[in-house]
Amino acid sequence: MSPARPGSPSEARGNPLHRTYRPAGAAAELARSRDREVLIEGPAGTGKSRAALEKLHAAALKHPGMRGAILRKTRKSLTQSAMVTFEQKVIAPADGVQWRSTSEEYRYSNGSVLVVGGLDDPQKVMSSEYDLIYVQEATETTEHDWEMLATRLRNGVMPHQQLIADCNPGAPTHWLNQRCNKGLTTRLLSRHEDNPSISEEYLSRLRALSGVRRARLYEGRWARTEGTVHQDWDSAMHVIDRSDPSMGLAVGVPRDWTRYWSVDFGFTNPFVWQAWAEDGDGRLFLYEEIYKTQVLVEDHARLILDLTAGEPRPRAIICDHDAEGRATLERHLGMATQPAHKRVTEGLQAVDARLRRAGDGKPRLFLLRDSLVERDWRLEEAKKPCRTEEEMDSYVWRETRAGFKEEPLRQDDHGNDALRYMVAHLDIGASWGAV
Repeated sequence: MSPARPGSPSEARGNPLHRTYRPAGAAAELARSRDREVLIEGPAGTGKSRAALEKLHAAALKHPGMRGAILRKTRKSLTQSAMVTFEQKVIAPADGVQWRSTSEEYRYSNGSVLVVGGLDDPQKVMSSEYDLIYVQEATETTEHDWEMLATRLRNGVMPHQQLIADCNPGAPTHWLNQRCNKGLTTRLLSRHEDNPSISEEYLSRLRALSGVRRARLYEGRWARTEGTVHQDWDSAMHVIDRSDPSMGLAVGVPRDWTRYWSVDFGFTNPFVWQAWAEDGDGRLFLYEEIYKTQVLVEDHARLILDLTAGEPRPRAIICDHDAEGRATLERHLGMATQPAHKRVTEGLQAVDARLRRAGDGKPRLFLLRDSLVERDWRLEEAKKPCRTEEEMDSYVWRETRAGFKEEPLRQDDHGNDALRYMVAHLDIGASWGAV
């Protein structure tokens, strides 16, 4: 057995976050449920993930030799989410649980195993059988993912086999909401009163949200975004896996694809750096992204050089018009930059054109699912977007008494700005104007 990693059960002795768990509301319903498919849904901060993880842990202790899985769309997103909750709040040293890094699984002294994995590596996940499977933030997944996971519920050690998911609500048309509406998946409604540890400060942050983010993260509603800038945006179509043979992706983008970088400067607001690749058909792929607050430009530059070491140099680095930021970035990168085309309406129209399906039935712009280098905990706590993909639902037209205007609301739009700079550079040209 390999040594436990930092933050694993052997490191958790005396951790004040670990306490006796008493489920309430939807969490208690989940603990009792034996239904084949169960979704526990609700606003942020209601204890959905902990409820699911507590159920897996209790089952592993009760049924020697059971096999469970803790999954998310991408493996790396689990490290700072479900695994932190599991190790700091759910398991205790006395439980005798050890982390095996070589196989990425939690091992119990009674032979039970909880595998950790991402659906971006389906071969690992689908090559085994399970009694319980838990999918965190299931709105990130596809219905095909869900149906394939259901076929792996056949380990037979427990008296019932179960597929569990949690999520904050998304659009009403999302497949997971529709599946619950059809009665195929049991829906459990989690509410803030179910979580006695939630603070008033946290609730205040949620109340301060606006629009669709407030509806989903505070009110817990499957809400549609009104007045979205990019009406053709569809995460099911535009967000793709890093390995996608139909798009020419093996494991990442090929070396012979042309590289570009786009930058939107910020410190209090996020600094956004996007690494793009253009294939032979002119399609753009965002394959690496920094979306971070409270970091100096020179420190971003050092990280960018580390991330892109050994890669082809970018054909162009397109930046917003912050002269000081550009000068600092150029000095620390050792590369020249150029100012972005800043006519907003023209740029938005160019982005829309790329989001629409072309003659081959595919759009001309994609975001790779695991592009984000690291989630910003400050943005996470504030329930703000932490990557460009998460901005899309709240990127709306500014509304006046006369109705929507042809100008986006200047809020949580930093990734969209960098995306627009990239598209405008290729599709409009090098001329630019005032914002």
